[in-house]
Amino acid sequence: MADKTKKKSQLPKKLITAVVLVAVSVAILWFAQRLVMPKYQKGVIEGSFTEEYYKEKVPHDVIFFGDCDAYENFSPIKMYEEYGISAYIRGSGEQYICQSYYLLRDVLQTETPKVVVLSIHNLQHGAPHNEAYNRMTLDGMRWSQDKVDAINASMTKDENFASYVFPILRYHDRWSSLTKTDFEHVFSKDITSHNGYYMRCDVKPQGKFPPMPLQIDYSFSENAMYYLDQMRLLCEEKGIELLLVRAPIEYKWYKEWDVIVEDYAAQYGLTYINLCDYKDEMGLDMSLDTYDGGIHLNIYGAEKNSVFLGQYLVDHYELTDYRTVPSVAAEYEKDIKFYNDMRDDQLYEIATYGELKSYGLNAVEK
Repeated sequence: MADKTKKKSQLPKKLITAVVLVAVSVAILWFAQRLVMPKYQKGVIEGSFTEEYYKEKVPHDVIFFGDCDAYENFSPIKMYEEYGISAYIRGSGEQYICQSYYLLRDVLQTETPKVVVLSIHNLQHGAPHNEAYNRMTLDGMRWSQDKVDAINASMTKDENFASYVFPILRYHDRWSSLTKTDFEHVFSKDITSHNGYYMRCDVKPQGKFPPMPLQIDYSFSENAMYYLDQMRLLCEEKGIELLLVRAPIEYKWYKEWDVIVEDYAAQYGLTYINLCDYKDEMGLDMSLDTYDGGIHLNIYGAEKNSVFLGQYLVDHYELTDYRTVPSVAAEYEKDIKFYNDMRDDQLYEIATYGELKSYGLNAVEK
């Protein structure tokens, strides 16, 4: 009888020991995984943009989607200062339109904007083809069915779903290249964008772009048009206005693509604004307003572009002037200070070193 009682008393101890061992193992795995994943805090900061959205404390009337043509050429902070527009750019490096669609679905889990602005530059990418850029968009998404679907729609032939569930399978080889930044940001990361905007204050004038190769067929792929349709239908279902825009950038673009978008917009009663047509009106000077030879705008160009588009938004949509909403205005005052402080820091670095040493140019952290 005593032996049976002793055995019974030992069972909870064994169970507790097993649970503790499992918990410790999981904690070690979680820590190791967080440690080896890229932090995107310096240089290539674009990989931080997806997850930064979830730290927002204010509602947004306008949400942008797209690749670098979205997050480098529009300044939501400037739109707020000028018009009281609360906007956010859910952009990411080489964001494919299938990812734009699932990021829109992700947004709709917590808020419903009045206007969705799609930068059409990513229509040219028929299907994802770069695993590193996939990671920059998808790793930062919170887990939901939308992330699962986004991963399945984005994976290249050499990827597997398990490595998204357990990123250590993908990044285990970073052990040998860990830096101080990796250890400093295991548990938390600094905000690197300004409502999704990538700030650059340096200047490199636009040169002459090489001619684009002739194409037999200028049509966008079926896959790209399918997800454009899905975004349009989802916006219709939710009562959201869908606005198609092209940033005022001439690099790697065909006039024939503009015609396709114009026809699509006319067919479905959408508005398409080709901002290249308004560069003179907004006062854009590509000898001063770009930081990389005309491929993207710097802060001076982005602010001009944002003032112009912001005026269109307040003229054509019923948007709230959040400067009159104290709780929101208080948060934006913090954002404005952060924006101005980063601008001043960059200008100091440029004046001191002649360049921005802390920023990489369109590289991918692997």
